[in-house]
Amino acid sequence: MVRIEGNDFPEDLYYHRDHMWVKVEGDKVRVGYNDWAQEAAGKLLNLNTKKAGRSVKSGKTLGTVESGKWVGPLKSPVSGEIVEVNEEARKEPSIINDDPYGNGWVAVITPSDLDAELGGLIKGSDGAEIESWLASEKAKHT
Repeated sequence: MVRIEGNDFPEDLYYHRDHMWVKVEGDKVRVGYNDWAQEAAGKLLNLNTKKAGRSVKSGKTLGTVESGKWVGPLKSPVSGEIVEVNEEARKEPSIINDDPYGNGWVAVITPSDLDAELGGLIKGSDGAEIESWLASEKAKHT
């Protein structure tokens, strides 16, 4: 586990620079909103996602999250087809605040070009890269 200023980044995940994480599960990936982003947004009040069966492109909108102070896009970290959305998180978005890497996942996607796209993501085991990326994100948002 990489821990930076109180935020966790599990080493077995990949991280998209737009604050989504990716967990490879066989021929599918589970994606969600990272720990730093959920904390920065505050208590999440609303989660909207594209429906299962819809296509997504890496870097394009998968859905939106809303807190009392902010509404923002969830950008898909990979291209492919959504095969499942987390209905529990849609009903109770604060699950993402409580457990961003567990019960607070957002969607499961069958990726169309996973190997190529993983190369553009930050490996969870690369603590120095995560720290550098997070520092630049904090500078943008303060």
